[in-house]
Amino acid sequence: MKQDRKQPARRGSAVWAVIITSVAGFITALDNLIVTTALPSIREDLGGGLEDLEWTVSAYTLTFAVLLMFGASLGDRFGRRRLFVIGLAIFTAASAAAALAPGMGELIAARAAQGVGAAIVTPLTLTLLSAAVPAERRGVAFGIWGAASGVAVATGPLIGGTLTEYLSWQWIFWVNVPLGLVLIPLALLRLGESHGQNPSLDLAGTTLVSGGLFGIIYALVRGNADGWTSTTVLGGFFAGTALLVGFVLYELRAKHPMLPMRLFRNRSFSAINAASLLMFLGMFGAIFLLSQYLQTVGGYSPMEAGVRMLPWTAMPMIAGPLAGALSDRIGGGPVVTVGMALNAAGLGLWALAVEPQVSYTALLPALIVCGIGMGMFFAPSANLVMSTVRPEEQGIASGANNAIREVGGAIGVASLAAVFSAQGGYGSASQFVDGLVPALWTGAGAVALAAALALLMPRRRKADGGPAADLAAGGATSAPVTI
Repeated sequence: MKQDRKQPARRGSAVWAVIITSVAGFITALDNLIVTTALPSIREDLGGGLEDLEWTVSAYTLTFAVLLMFGASLGDRFGRRRLFVIGLAIFTAASAAAALAPGMGELIAARAAQGVGAAIVTPLTLTLLSAAVPAERRGVAFGIWGAASGVAVATGPLIGGTLTEYLSWQWIFWVNVPLGLVLIPLALLRLGESHGQNPSLDLAGTTLVSGGLFGIIYALVRGNADGWTSTTVLGGFFAGTALLVGFVLYELRAKHPMLPMRLFRNRSFSAINAASLLMFLGMFGAIFLLSQYLQTVGGYSPMEAGVRMLPWTAMPMIAGPLAGALSDRIGGGPVVTVGMALNAAGLGLWALAVEPQVSYTALLPALIVCGIGMGMFFAPSANLVMSTVRPEEQGIASGANNAIREVGGAIGVASLAAVFSAQGGYGSASQFVDGLVPALWTGAGAVALAAALALLMPRRRKADGGPAADLAAGGATSAPVTI
């Protein structure tokens, strides 16, 4: 097996590695949610319907998800610093293209290209950080990296709303360009090159999973417009499902699989990943619609809508550390289960409260409950994922969980938007609420099912001994997981 090769670390390279990778993680995480509060302005400026807005979000999350592990493999084979710089260049150029997009088609294509760049950059931030920082200081370095990504997710709607209101929606993409142009030369000058132990590329697996997920999401997006029994929609579902089945069969036989299927033989690994997919399905789909509700029905400006989303998006920064401490005492499984149950309850509260004429204070309890639930989910779930695999497989397990979460987000936007458009629309406040309520109940049901799946994870006590027991209880420190 090829050994990991890296250049000797330069003086001060650890500090530079923390700065460069944290800023890179910030901008790629920011683009998950920064677009949400700009959607009404984008629709007003560029036209298009609900399905175009869906693709504006999903084009990024989908390409990000399906290429995430492939991006890490590219870095292992061709050099992590080299691919990190290439990924940054793609992301920066695509951000400029999105800002200059004259229509929805061009914007969606640019968002997909952004996702490609982010899929290369994000996994390499952690491997570059690990290569540059001594083992005894990696906990602090990972903590800073995770905090930067957490701040990006928490403030994404607010930053997007503020830029849209005071400049224009194009600035949610322009903001990435100067950061990318600064990071590229810094990475070349301050980061050492390194290669991974497994330089193989799974081109066939990447093609199969990409085509399969695209087919299913395309069918979900086009269902209401073309009819759920139309040739295009049924063809998308059947072709997508067939390609995903082909992906699983291929990965079972591949010598160097992108996603080793043997990991799913562990009941805990399967349960936490299925729960993660459903959790993100409900959460991303709800945020996609609720940020528009606050502006379209509530009458708030983009910045005001972003501020009013903070009790949900920023609450994990408060609840997360408390959830981590609690998981150390009672185990990660119960904390994650309660967190997802709270998310389901919060979405249910939203569904009960939304009306064409409703005060923000009536909606605030739902936001807070969702925020607490999300904070109780993130950190313990990352530890639970890591606890199910051997140490040498933790990178693969983390990448798989990240990809599954992003897939859940893309499916969530498409499926909840399909429910919304089947029951309502943008014609009036009442029509918007008519579509939003059943969509929220659908999201609540998905997250409630996620909580039920979390109950399937075996309960282990720390007293059982060994590192596996400690990890299962949520007491281990793992690399941060991208939201």
